Amino acid sequence: MAGILNRFTSEEEEVDLQSNKYLTFLIEKQYYAFPIRDVIEIIEVQEITPVPEFPDYAKGIINLRGRIIPIIDVRLRFHKKEEVYNERTCIIVVNISGLDIGFIVDTVDEVLDIEDENISAAPKISTDRSTKYITGVGKVGNRIVLLLDANKMLSEDEISELSSQVQ
Repeated sequence: MAGILNRFTSEEEEVDLQSNKYLTFLIEKQYYAFPIRDVIEIIEVQEITPVPEFPDYAKGIINLRGRIIPIIDVRLRFHKKEEVYNERTCIIVVNISGLDIGFIVDTVDEVLDIEDENISAAPKISTDRSTKYITGVGKVGNRIVLLLDANKMLSEDEISELSSQVQ
């Protein structure tokens, strides 16, 4: 019995260790971050198979070790100018509602600890549509990092649409 309780304690401690860690990445020289607990893996951009009827921001799908992963270009999702992918462009794979989804970013930066006292509330007024995905604003030295909620990057309808296309 004690072994089972110790196992749960260890898992809780592991989750707690990840609570203030964020994977930072860049889009148009602006820092964004996903909580590290949401990130499954980071991969290089690979050949993307276009899928008819996918939304404009969804570039298509990839086969990642036998798993079909829909790919979203974060630039397009944030209504920014599309760029040619290069050797620094990466795909961050996260799980949203049971579906693994890849987000293309300009470059992955690093994993940062951002303590709660260094996180401000998300901006309330903006004409930029990307603000609905922002959960807070992290301050790291002189750098501002917009903290994103992976689960808000796509609506339930968008997830259903992507899910139906890849299964």
